Parts: sequence; C-alpha cells; structure tokens
Amino acid sequence: MKAVVLHQPGNADQLILEELSIPIPNQDQVLIKVNAFGLNRSELMTRKGLSPDVSFPRVLGIECVGEVENDPSGTFKQGQKVAAFMGNMGRLFDGSYAEYTVLPKAILSSFESTLSWEILGALPEMFQTAYGSLHLALDIKPGETLLIRGGTSSVGLLAAQLAKIAGAKVISTTRDETKRHLLLENGADQVLIDNGELLEQFTTGRIPKVDKVLELVGTTTLKDSLVCTAAFGKVCMTGMLSEQWSVQDFDPMGYIPATVSLTVYDSGQFRVEEKLFQDFITQVEEGLITPPIKKVFNLEEIVAAHQFMESNAGGGKIVVLT
Repeated sequence: MKAVVLHQPGNADQLILEELSIPIPNQDQVLIKVNAFGLNRSELMTRKGLSPDVSFPRVLGIECVGEVENDPSGTFKQGQKVAAFMGNMGRLFDGSYAEYTVLPKAILSSFESTLSWEILGALPEMFQTAYGSLHLALDIKPGETLLIRGGTSSVGLLAAQLAKIAGAKVISTTRDETKRHLLLENGADQVLIDNGELLEQFTTGRIPKVDKVLELVGTTTLKDSLVCTAAFGKVCMTGMLSEQWSVQDFDPMGYIPATVSLTVYDSGQFRVEEKLFQDFITQVEEGLITPPIKKVFNLEEIVAAHQFMESNAGGGKIVVLT
C-alpha cells in the first residue's frame, strides 16, 4: 500500500510517500480501506515536532473515512462505511495518511451516506469539534450571543452554521477584511476584524459582552476573549491556530474574570454520540448544512497539501483523497 511516512520532524517535504505492507489487525482492531481524510492543525504541529510523546517514524492523520476491509471480531461487516478520529490516532500509532490503516474499534463510527468521499472526508473531526464545543462544552442556548474567535477556520465556519441552527446570534472574527463575506455566508450575524484586542472594539462600538466564546486562535487571544465575556458566561478553548500550547506566568485570579467560566473541548477525551454524527450527515445530504471545504488534494500531493495548510489561507477544510 501507499503511505506517507514522517521519519523526522521538519518541513512539509519530510512527508515521504512510501510503499508499506498492509497492516494486519488483531481482535480489538479493524483494517480500514481509507478513502479520504481531512487535514488538521494538530498534524501540522506534530510534523514540526511540537507534539509531545510522538515518536518517529510515524504515519500522521487523526481522522479518516473509508470502508471496513477486515474485522477479526466480526463487529463490523466488510465494506461497511466508517469514520475514525482521534484516540491517539496518528500519534501513538499510525494514522490515516495511507491507503489502509489498522485502528482500534473504539474510535470507529459506522454511518450510511450517499455523499461523495470528498465531502465525507471533511466531516468527522470538524463535526465532532464544532458540535462538541458548542453543545457539550459551552451548552449553547437559543437567544445567546456566541463569539467565534478564528471564524474562517473550518471548525469556525461550521460552528457558525450549527450555532444558527441552535438559535444563537453569532459574531465571528477574522484578521482579513476580504473574508468578511465568507463569514456572513456561513451564518455570522456580525463580523469583527481581529487585531488581537477585541475588547476595545466592544467598548468603542458599544457591543454588549457575549454569553459564550468559542476560542479557536488559542492562548494568544484567550485573555482578551475572557474579558469580552459577560458575567456568568463561558469560554471554550478548542483550537490552537496560533500554535502556542501554554500561557506564560498564568495567574488564574488575574486572568479569568469573576464568574466567567473557562473550559476546553477535546474530541479525544469526550466523543459525540454516533447517532448525532449520522444526523449531521443527513442534514448535509438535505442541504441544511454546507460543509466548508477549501481544497481537495490526492495522497501523492500531501506535501503540497501541508504547504497549503501552513499558508493559513483559511476558509474551509482541506481534504485528501487516497
């Protein structure tokens, strides 16, 4: 089989397309024929050597969609469509940057769909992250105002659509004025151009502080997001577009405003129910949700795909077809 192997951290050209033997699953694993996978910022960080506890060589990839090739336990049928994501995939064991991969049954979700693999490849982690952040971490309610920090990311764009369906008002941010229309098309009611200090815009523009914040930029803007949150509101840090893991000299009493809650969402720790993923696919099939897909590559173009992700073009999910 063809697989993309990272032998050592570095630039995108360290991703080498090789011929490997098709792996053999044990009783707790399933051999998946990978049809498509989405790219994620965490894979970019792992490629750069910024992810702890990842050893090399490694086949990256924290998500995929495909078909069951072999399940020794008989739990899944051959040819059954499945999605896989997280659970140390592409970190502690080889992931989806390959034509076949062996994965634990626990991280697989079966589904039915008539959508193309190109569309399906964009969905698993994007949906899990957006839905989990909004409904499990933030507990978004109708009538609340949600601020999405990093709105042009694929998760940000989908979260805006899901928040509108949930009855929330959405304020999305971007650093690029030319992306304003993209945010409005994907459900934002208001767009703010982000210079890193939104509180000033809230004050001068007389914008009421928000009920909930989905923080996708990360630690560099987290403190500003917290002070833009109304009393008894909640901030969920989900993304790290800034590629910075931690807050230096963190002082909780001085950092977090009184009564404002700070939480995180990580689909590797807390998964959305399989039925909700199937419901989401049905909404996509019915045209109720439009998955934001930026560009599609083939497996042989993985270096170019990573370079495109690293360019921070934004505006949707990058999908790779095998």
